[in-house]
Amino acid sequence: MSNSGRKKPPLVAERRFPKKKTAAQKPASKKRTPTKRSAAKRQPQRGLIRRVLYGTFGWLFKIVWGFGWRMALVCALFLGLSVGYVSFTLPPVEQLLDGRARGSVTLLDAQRKVFAWRGDQFGGAVTATSVSPHLKNAIVATEDKRFYKHFGLSPRGIASAVRINLREGRGPLSGHGGSTLTQQTAKLICLGTPFDASRWKDEAAYEADCRQGSLVRKAKEAVYAMAMEFKYTKNEILTVYINRAFLGAGARGFEAASQRYFGKSAAEVKPNEAAMLAGLLVAPTRYAPTNNLERSQERAATVVRLMEEQGYLASPVARDAQANPARLSKAAQAKAGGYFADWVMTTGPEFFTRNTTEDVIIRTTLDQRVQRAAEAAMKTIFEAKVRSGSKAQAAIVIMSADGAVRAMVGGRQTKVSGAFNRATMAKRQPGSAFKPFVYGAALDVGRSPLDIIEDAAYCINVPGSGEYCPKNYDKKFHGQVTLTEALRNSYNIPAVKLAEEVGLDVVRKVATDFGIGSAMAPGPALALGASEVTLLELTGAYAGILNGGSSVAPYGLVELKLLGNDEPLMSATGGIGERVISTGAAEKLTWMMHKVVAEGTGKRAALGTRDAAGKTGTSQSAKDAWFIGFTADYVAGVWMGYDDNTPLTGVTGSGLPAEIWHEAMKRAHEGLPVRVLPMRAPDPNEGSGPIVLDQPTRDGQTKNGIDKLLDGLFGTSGGTDEQVKARDIQQGINRDSR
Repeated sequence: MSNSGRKKPPLVAERRFPKKKTAAQKPASKKRTPTKRSAAKRQPQRGLIRRVLYGTFGWLFKIVWGFGWRMALVCALFLGLSVGYVSFTLPPVEQLLDGRARGSVTLLDAQRKVFAWRGDQFGGAVTATSVSPHLKNAIVATEDKRFYKHFGLSPRGIASAVRINLREGRGPLSGHGGSTLTQQTAKLICLGTPFDASRWKDEAAYEADCRQGSLVRKAKEAVYAMAMEFKYTKNEILTVYINRAFLGAGARGFEAASQRYFGKSAAEVKPNEAAMLAGLLVAPTRYAPTNNLERSQERAATVVRLMEEQGYLASPVARDAQANPARLSKAAQAKAGGYFADWVMTTGPEFFTRNTTEDVIIRTTLDQRVQRAAEAAMKTIFEAKVRSGSKAQAAIVIMSADGAVRAMVGGRQTKVSGAFNRATMAKRQPGSAFKPFVYGAALDVGRSPLDIIEDAAYCINVPGSGEYCPKNYDKKFHGQVTLTEALRNSYNIPAVKLAEEVGLDVVRKVATDFGIGSAMAPGPALALGASEVTLLELTGAYAGILNGGSSVAPYGLVELKLLGNDEPLMSATGGIGERVISTGAAEKLTWMMHKVVAEGTGKRAALGTRDAAGKTGTSQSAKDAWFIGFTADYVAGVWMGYDDNTPLTGVTGSGLPAEIWHEAMKRAHEGLPVRVLPMRAPDPNEGSGPIVLDQPTRDGQTKNGIDKLLDGLFGTSGGTDEQVKARDIQQGINRDSR
């Protein structure tokens, strides 16, 4: 079959590749496909600068990112290793509970009841599970509400603290720190660095170093906090915090604070008490209830509100805590013992008192009933008799005849601690309150209370000072008077004459032996109290008169022992010493001083049917006013004046001091039976006639002095025991003077 003349049909495969169409065959409706060059022309062109910038930033980002994640990895590894190392070095929790550099001193009164604390008190170790749940919740609610959720650091808390600091115009790390409870615990243990006396001069410097807020310190603190979280449980960390926190008034830890402020264990505190304790954490000294109870209660109300908001207290319980704020225990109300406790702390060994590293128990002579009596007397007289705004001060000391101090008030502000104690620190002229030592010396060498002495113009030449002419307070002369009348009315001239007759050295020795330790004036003004003494010295010297003529060393410390030990390390530091004047002379002097209160300048001090004896005193220019006296039970001394030595206006020893003494002793004797003073009235026939002094010699001593008195009255040999003793005293003085 022939194919000629017939066109062959195309193969099917050829249809897959259609033939290219010529320009004539191009359909008119088909759009032209854009080329790459035309598309590029339509896109916006980047400038050279922008291309350089984009390239540079991209290059930098790659470098930073590459370096950053590698550094982050290195830092994370370093942090992990640091935390691991620190956690490995952390000691057992038990070793962190008591880190005090100083010990504590607990003071007990005469009835063995706690009345004061000193030093850093540690009430014993407690745990987060043994304290009251209210206390535990109050701490968390106040200090770190996310405590149980974080790993030792709180980024949210830090960011919030930085924001607050910047808003208040401070640096980002100044002020609020955003610290967690774990970080605060790390600070309390000073990142594990113990106190070293060779590195820090005292504990305050050590704690200041531990609390520094530098960036490096913050970093170390963060590492230490995370290590603690790794090593300890949350309750163990809280246990360390509960035992180490300082809570004001020398209390270290919540157990000590609970005992100090409420007289109970931290396991027993109620919600209102727990809130007050937790409120101290922000500023322990400022909010301590012993400093300002009202301010502490206001802070506690804030803590109660936080506890309610965070679900730790039901609304009815919170309302009750708000309506009934916590109050101090009686011991806390006593303001840690005030002046008396301060004084006792100075009478014991320094290494067991002011700078003790042990926990010490001191039993004292304090009678809190008598102490309250003294404080009430001070308050009563100043409120009723002293003008408002007056800066006059006063001090009171009450003791037993053996020198055991039962009460001490060192100033008008009775509820203080660490303040200037005018009873023990202020040295002032006693004025006529010194005269009993002049009369005691005279009675001891044989003079009688009924002896006559001339109250007339009298002058004496004092070497180096010229002529000295004493004057009576009323500027009058009273002629011939008995020694009793002269003392009763506090005449100055007879006292100076009598001191000259007995011998100034004898008077000085009697006063010194009775306990006046301060330096005494060398001239005849000694008889009128020109020397300076403390109230405690003078009151103790009067106690020697009451106990029959033996010296007394005032004391407050009865027994000192270490906590947990039964055997005391030391016992009473004072008491009755050697005899100074005879018992007979002391009893006659007591009788004469009883006349001062019953009939003379001390009438305002009289206690009705209860025997009392004493002596008023007013120093030169009325800068000081005194009344010192005693009953059969107590010896009390009162001083009044200004700290800057401004003269008192219208005040003498027979006025306000005698009234304060009366008020204090009246309260102190409430409930006590009436006892008779150990005094002896003189025999009406024992008076020896007038005392006549020869003309003073150039050196200021009488020609005959005590030798004439002894020879004229008793002869040159023999005589009673008292007469022989008087001669022995004078011979000893003569030997000393040679």
